Amino acid sequence: MDTTPPAPFVEAFRTLEDPRRPGRTLAHNLHEILTIALCAAIGGANDWVAVETFGRAKIGWFRRFLPLVHGIPSHDTFGRVFAHLKPAAFQACFGQWIADVCGKLGRAHIAIDGKRLAGSEDAGAGVTALHLVSAWATDARLSLGQVAVDDKSNEITAIPKLLELIEISGALVSIDAMGCQKEIATTIRAEGGDYLLAVKDNQPHLRADLEALFDHALEQEFASGTWDGFAQEKTTRGREELRQCWVLTDVDEIRKGVRDYALWKDLTSVIVVVSERGEKGKSQTETRFYISSRVASARQFAGWARNHWGIENGLHWVLDVVFREDASRVRNGDEDAQAENVGWLRRMVLSVLKQIKTKSSLNGMRLKAGWDEAYMEEILLKIKGF
Repeated sequence: MDTTPPAPFVEAFRTLEDPRRPGRTLAHNLHEILTIALCAAIGGANDWVAVETFGRAKIGWFRRFLPLVHGIPSHDTFGRVFAHLKPAAFQACFGQWIADVCGKLGRAHIAIDGKRLAGSEDAGAGVTALHLVSAWATDARLSLGQVAVDDKSNEITAIPKLLELIEISGALVSIDAMGCQKEIATTIRAEGGDYLLAVKDNQPHLRADLEALFDHALEQEFASGTWDGFAQEKTTRGREELRQCWVLTDVDEIRKGVRDYALWKDLTSVIVVVSERGEKGKSQTETRFYISSRVASARQFAGWARNHWGIENGLHWVLDVVFREDASRVRNGDEDAQAENVGWLRRMVLSVLKQIKTKSSLNGMRLKAGWDEAYMEEILLKIKGF
């Protein structure tokens, strides 16, 4: 393996400020700490003790491209550094690196959703669980950014901050009901994106208006011709599912039916998704409503609504199962910088691994990377890490 520094990685993090006291003699430079943390996370480490253990076990390998004059940093050193790195700056550097790595991978659809870090809660100390609001490129399976908040209700204020961190021009941005806010819709349009917002009971007037529009169309058996429909049947392990999507793009009809129409920036589509599931003689029907600034077919909106949950299956679930994020108790300081930075490190490692084409599971990839230095190097070379 080439022992020259990893140019893309070094360049991306060159501007990141070392949070340790200026003028102090430091045993380990910031680049060494970040590089070991990244490689250890790829190789299966889920906490700082494991990162230190990984580093000590692989010190001969690391010394092929890092000086490590004072050996491997302690787990306390890793924790202190990550507790004081500025999350926005750390995320921006990782974003630059992953942009270099993944280049022109599609960002046509960006899903935004929040995740509660159960392990960050300390009821005895009166500390509530941290929530991370994340952006996920569904096509590229890539984390684009995140913002930390202390309570789920604060996700409304976190979403605009997240939108400032990522490039959404030309993309469709889908958000669950928490993000169905007039100001958020306006922000997305101002940044050149389109919105797809789920409508639930937190917008009672809007939901009632959409239900009335759809009920009228059902009564008329869609005779007006202004609704586009799409249906798809699927059977999986004895479970039958029928998904129907209906889209109204007649702006005059929407304007008449939605009382606050003028306040929803560029509202041009009303979407209704009906899912009917049957298993062992029991059936269940769920109806979901959406609004969007984009004009598209029912087939397209059905796909976007389904792919939005890729952030649950492709990001949140994987972080819990593969990285054991919900069990993680990393939390430090009033601003929770360490938990936010570690959360971003995990998301970036996940994004990196998902770009590798293999039949192995993510767990299998991490285990092999931890055991097999040649495989670790193969991953790093593929992602321009080294």
